[in-house]
Amino acid sequence: MIDLFAFKLLRPDEWADWRDSKLFTGAPVDLADGYIHLSTREQVCETAAKWFADVDPTILVMVDLPVLGDTVRWEVSRGGALFPHVYGTIPFSAVAGNSKLRLGPDGKHVFPAGFN
Repeated sequence: MIDLFAFKLLRPDEWADWRDSKLFTGAPVDLADGYIHLSTREQVCETAAKWFADVDPTILVMVDLPVLGDTVRWEVSRGGALFPHVYGTIPFSAVAGNSKLRLGPDGKHVFPAGFN
């Protein structure tokens, strides 16, 4: 894959822990599955609707994939699509940006421009 960035959705307390510790070891679902789940720009809106529908706010974290090197594996997941999975930890230095997503009147997260 040639994607330079992927996205992690987090609850506010998970984001605060990452920011404070400077190292992300995974949310509970990541720890249970043995890798950190990320989504591409095209996948993240569906991920938010599926797994974070009741989380307001949800934190959208942009992750710089080249920083992670060969810990990133592109694997088939939902609907046969390739998703970026991280087998290891993510240092805070890999964070390229973050946004707070709020639920809109339709009950869906409001994403920044450029997301599907």
